[in-house]
Amino acid sequence: MLNKEEGQWNLANRTVLEGKVIERWAVLDFSSYDRRFKPNSLIYNKFVQKLTMRCKKLGIHMKNPLFRELSDMRVLSDTDRLRKLLNHVYDEANHRLQILVCIMLDKHPGYNALKWICETQVGIVTELCLSKQCNMGKDHYMTNLALQINTKLGGSNFELFDPIPRLESDDHVMFIGADVNNPSPGIASSPSAAAVVATVNWPAANKYVGRYRLQKHRTEKIEDFGEMCLELINKYAELNKVKPKKIIVFRDGVSNSQFDMVLDEELVDLKNAIHCDGYSPTITLMIAQKRHLTRLFPMDNKQGVRNSNVFPGTVVDTTIVHPWKFDFYLCSHYGILGTSKPTRYYCLHDDHSFSLDDLQQLTYNLCYTHARCSKPVSLVPPAYYANTLAYRVQQYYEAWEAAATVSSSNFPLQFDSNIFKLHGDLENIMFFC
Repeated sequence: MLNKEEGQWNLANRTVLEGKVIERWAVLDFSSYDRRFKPNSLIYNKFVQKLTMRCKKLGIHMKNPLFRELSDMRVLSDTDRLRKLLNHVYDEANHRLQILVCIMLDKHPGYNALKWICETQVGIVTELCLSKQCNMGKDHYMTNLALQINTKLGGSNFELFDPIPRLESDDHVMFIGADVNNPSPGIASSPSAAAVVATVNWPAANKYVGRYRLQKHRTEKIEDFGEMCLELINKYAELNKVKPKKIIVFRDGVSNSQFDMVLDEELVDLKNAIHCDGYSPTITLMIAQKRHLTRLFPMDNKQGVRNSNVFPGTVVDTTIVHPWKFDFYLCSHYGILGTSKPTRYYCLHDDHSFSLDDLQQLTYNLCYTHARCSKPVSLVPPAYYANTLAYRVQQYYEAWEAAATVSSSNFPLQFDSNIFKLHGDLENIMFFC
């Protein structure tokens, strides 16, 4: 049942839209050997029972794990040992492991190395969680865990009930999200990570595939934008036997001063890459901005929710926006704590002749389709996922850099982008979710 005030729904006594059959999975328990934290180690049988039962109730058919591999947190600090351990686990499953659930005692820098090795070298989908949360086994935590696992394995959790406005025709539509993650301030040489994600199903538009590149330090322009988009369009055509006729791009992370760069370089690069053999889809290009100081407040209690935030779905498109250009502020989510920050959306290019109301409704509806949330998110999912993937790639680089510093004999100090190339088994799933 949808809570209209908060915009969220309850998954009690409900199932996901498409639950995967999970027959081959294992547990890698980093909490088992460290005596200092023995009281917090994983209560294995209890965890497995609660997870499999919660999956069953959600319509995700999860069998018992194939095996449990015991380890300790110190392995996460040694990239060589960690790589050997992960390869051993994969061999133990005869290279047919659907997902590896990794249990850690607490947050650890080795998380980056584990993701880098699994997703670029071994080819394992992973789900990481803390032993304390697993042992508590609260229903909402197990539900979130089940939703993430189902998504990463190609399942579908939620779908919009009504068609997306102005896109109800039979024409195939692809939503693209793009973002660049830059190194932390003070780091002078690390590359930036550019990521592009796109939907590969229609009309549900809730399954994404991602592509990424490392590029020059603090370069905001996505250098291979057209090439990555072409790869995603070809994947869409492979899965659906037809290319999308309409493309809607959400570009995250650019300031007003970079709009010309997006229009004159990235958009042109996209068109040059995909326009061939008579294929020329219509394109709408939107900018999503979170870095601003604008906040929205209700005039009285009737215009807001209990914590003095505006209702989810509140839009402002007058007074504080550009006097004649196509922009609006949308507060799509329910703020649990503090003052909600709306996202500013700016339409730079539109081949579809959308009205402002059309774009607002389309963007807000998409915010309900994030795979892990039973409520609308604060940033439209294509941009949200692109941001997540770009950050993951930055983690790959940090893991390689840390390993190279410790053991230069085993890791090339000279930068080579092939070190970060995604494993082929993970190319067409939402491993980054």
